[in-house]
Amino acid sequence: MAEGVIVRLLGPVTAARDGKEIDLGPPRRQALTAILAAWPGRVVPIPRIIDGIWGDDPPKTAEQSVYTYVAGLRNALEPSRGRREPSKLVVGAAGGYRLRLDGSRVDAIAFTERLDHARRAVLRGDHAGALPDLEEALALWHGEALPGVPGPFAESERARLTEARLAAQEYRAEALLGLDRPQDALAPLRAMTYRHPLRERPRELLMLALVRCGRRAEALVVYEESRRLLREELGVDPGEALRRSHRLALAAGPRERPGDGPPPLPRQLPRDLAGFVGRTQEVIRLKGLLAPWDDTEPNPLVVISGPPGVGKSALAVRIGNLVKDRYPDGQLYVNLRGATVGLPGLDPLDVLGRFLRAFGIDGDAIPGDVDEAAALWRSTLSGRRTLILLDDAAGLGQILPLLPAPRGTAIVVTSRETLAAGDDCVQLHLPRLSLPESVTVLAKLAGAERMAADPEETAGLVRLCDGLPLALRIAGARLADRPAWSVSALTGRLRDERRRLHELEAGELAVRASLASSWSALAGSARPIDRVAARALGLLGLLHLHDVTAEVAAALLGTGADEAERALERLVDAHLLEHLAGPGRYQLHDLVRLFAAEMAPGDAAGPLARALSFYIASARLAVTTMDPHRVQAEGPEVDAVPHAVGGPDEAIAWLAGEETNLVAAAGQAMAGPDSGLAALGVALCFSLFWYQQYAHEPVPLIALNRRALDVCERLGDRLGAYHAHGHVACGLALQGKAEAMGHLEAQLILARELGDRFSEQRTLGNLANLSVERGLHEQALGYAGRQLALARRIGADVGVRYALMMRGLACQKLGRPAEARGPLEEALAAAESIGDTGHEMNMRRILGELCLDEGKPGEAADHLERALAASRAHRNRLGELECLVLLSRARRELGDAHAALPHIAEAMPLAAELENAKWRIETENEQRIVHELVGVPTVRV
Repeated sequence: MAEGVIVRLLGPVTAARDGKEIDLGPPRRQALTAILAAWPGRVVPIPRIIDGIWGDDPPKTAEQSVYTYVAGLRNALEPSRGRREPSKLVVGAAGGYRLRLDGSRVDAIAFTERLDHARRAVLRGDHAGALPDLEEALALWHGEALPGVPGPFAESERARLTEARLAAQEYRAEALLGLDRPQDALAPLRAMTYRHPLRERPRELLMLALVRCGRRAEALVVYEESRRLLREELGVDPGEALRRSHRLALAAGPRERPGDGPPPLPRQLPRDLAGFVGRTQEVIRLKGLLAPWDDTEPNPLVVISGPPGVGKSALAVRIGNLVKDRYPDGQLYVNLRGATVGLPGLDPLDVLGRFLRAFGIDGDAIPGDVDEAAALWRSTLSGRRTLILLDDAAGLGQILPLLPAPRGTAIVVTSRETLAAGDDCVQLHLPRLSLPESVTVLAKLAGAERMAADPEETAGLVRLCDGLPLALRIAGARLADRPAWSVSALTGRLRDERRRLHELEAGELAVRASLASSWSALAGSARPIDRVAARALGLLGLLHLHDVTAEVAAALLGTGADEAERALERLVDAHLLEHLAGPGRYQLHDLVRLFAAEMAPGDAAGPLARALSFYIASARLAVTTMDPHRVQAEGPEVDAVPHAVGGPDEAIAWLAGEETNLVAAAGQAMAGPDSGLAALGVALCFSLFWYQQYAHEPVPLIALNRRALDVCERLGDRLGAYHAHGHVACGLALQGKAEAMGHLEAQLILARELGDRFSEQRTLGNLANLSVERGLHEQALGYAGRQLALARRIGADVGVRYALMMRGLACQKLGRPAEARGPLEEALAAAESIGDTGHEMNMRRILGELCLDEGKPGEAADHLERALAASRAHRNRLGELECLVLLSRARRELGDAHAALPHIAEAMPLAAELENAKWRIETENEQRIVHELVGVPTVRV
């Protein structure tokens, strides 16, 4: 390729070589250049060239003309080329021509690539990353694309490139706005709206830029001009994006109203909170509902719901003060006391009486019947534009008589409950504050300098406060009252979970009290399901889990799953529990979890035993379904209905989804003083062994079983200690640590002391396997022989298969393939006859390596393909890695290194993830060999 040549299509079609301009000749030769440059390096068939230059009606001499244009183009691009010398740039091939030029040397392609890169950056919010690409892309333009070039191709390409240029200009303006540089965006946007008056996106961006520059009136003028143009020219109204910009412009400042009446009364809204922070999106949405940009009627009912302390009331008061000018006939406010501890909530008749008196109706004239009072209320509001804020509603029943409001009136309700109030209700769930918003709350109360001095501790403080405005205000107030405290001093106190709720108290503000009011409302409710939900919250505080399901809650409650699910959903409605992304999963936020622990019943053993029993039964069933031929550790019988799984894939998926909770529950039980619960914790730990081994998770496997070993030794459970030693040894072996041998030797002693011949032969097999891993192959043969003899004596078929496999493996490693094949094939036949796919996959993997040693790569590949499929079905990740590496070797020994490449490419990231030292080295060595054979640079993952 001629690296010195460039082709320009973004403006007059030109070319240059080493900075010197090239005359490309007449327009149709330019059209040919544009067509070839649009697909550099690719053959463009002559029929496509003809169609691109002349379209549906080409002259009879079109093909001959193409040859003429090609010859002229070759002479223009390569003036020094000899007469008989073939062209290096415009090459004839396969019924067409190709331009041997890198795409980066064609400005239109370079522009498109930069635009695509910038577009992706803008979509992910990286405006700083997008702007340089956009600037470079637009700088490539030198006028209209392909001017004066004839033909359908030039016409369509001109339109495509022009649209792409406009998109780039719009993305540039969007990036400037995202970088808070609206002033820089104004001039280009004004030019775009002038040149493309009916294009809505530039007008939308221009309005946003004007608003951000404080030129709200100009933004509204732009909208009115846009609306008029679209109506006159196209007969349509502005699109949603342009209307949204209009609403933002309206919301940017107070509306001018003629002073033709008395001030609106009553005006009961509380003062706006001076330290209000964030909630930008929520404020915009609420303003759109309560003060529509087009002066249409507001939404009659808006509910702001969320957990205790999330700032529902503060947001409602903020939005009420922002839109009150739209309600000249009054703004009413009442605290319904739905969650005020020690005080009864206001009843609807009391609320109606307060509001009617506010409009001057004499108390004696207010009916004592709630329905009659509600009718008078609606009559009083009729024809008025009134805003009503009902703060802290206990539920729908407390506000129902005030609904519906007459047209023109809006009712805003805050509640800890999820309210469903009909078609006219819009409900806004208020989430916790983001990290930046939370830090701003703390900075306003305690000083920005203190927050900036230790950003890591500040972020930790936000996490400990759960992003709840109430908790953040308390934390900020405590820091403000104690100027000598650093942020880390307070976070240190809050990290102690036993005192966190106590620390989050300041004056009358307390997170505990806020949560207690919600819990008390449920516990004291007349509805049975509310009382079950209150009890469920306390029981959830017993288990320190990431999340729970209805089945776990049912075990804690001692009820059916349906009733437990209703109770959990009731807690969700009360915003004391949250749905997770996965189906049927629920989570307590940290502060609620700490409060729930305080509400837990004194006798925790019974509920915890039921929950642990459910987990044990479910894990045992899932592991048995995953691989029914693996021997599970003996343990206590449990009386629980397990989670049902439909097959191996479903079983593995359940174990993967619940593993974090299973490990946490087992660890919690084993750490406690109750010996019965500790024993259940050990049983749960043991039930996870095969899943954790297959998934190659040595760290949690070792940690959990070391704890189980301590418990078993404390309880005098020698059989449990036997299993714990073996599991720890397995985890250490996966890490390649010699310490594993000591645990297996201790396990062998325990098996003999217990007189357990099955466990004894099993340990001998594991000692054989570990000996192979350590390179002690003769020692491995000894252990395998002893296991085989003992397993045959007691009739342990699984032990016989394993011993034969170990004997074959040791012989293969000793370089005695003839002695290895017999035991391996005997063990494979036995495994296949009984359907033990776990043993089958291991033996096929070993046989595959044996075949490679014997120079039989084809036979090896067959074994390894089947072993790979089985390893993946069992989620045996180390087995999968070994098969991939060995398959790569088999493919290259078959003479096809390219076929080996996908296997080793898949193996490399898996080897890095599993962190198995031996197989990482094997994988890297195989990659180096394969890459050298195919000429690909070696890559470390």
